[in-house]
Amino acid sequence: MSKTVADVMTNNPVVVRPNTPLKEAIQILAERRISGLPVVDDQGKLVGIISETDLMWQETGVTPPAYIMFLDSVIYLQNPATYDRDLHKALGQTVGEVMSKNPVTISPDKTLKAAATVMHDRSVHRLPVLDTTGQVIGILTRGDVIRSMAAD
Repeated sequence: MSKTVADVMTNNPVVVRPNTPLKEAIQILAERRISGLPVVDDQGKLVGIISETDLMWQETGVTPPAYIMFLDSVIYLQNPATYDRDLHKALGQTVGEVMSKNPVTISPDKTLKAAATVMHDRSVHRLPVLDTTGQVIGILTRGDVIRSMAAD
């Protein structure tokens, strides 16, 4: 019998809210040695995910988009909107300002193989697990999948 997401996921994961201070989220990640946290609203519905990648902007800062001057006009070689988004992440003070919105999710009844395929195809390291009402009931990481494979 093939394993399901529910068999392997971490139940009742630690979650944060959009108004959680970044310092608090960083503390949780460091103390628990985890790389990401689901972000939920006051009803417990998933609104985003905050990961180490989102937080790296705090340390690395942002490089302004490359541009060239031509006849007194600025021509951007990269999309300036990307710079605006990255700048927001670098200067953010709350989880909501730096989190990634619309995270890829999965339901607990999916097979582990299906979850692994989603993770691979979408290049994500973790999948929040949602029940039928949209509540976060677990989280599945690449590490969970690998440990399950090793246990077989």
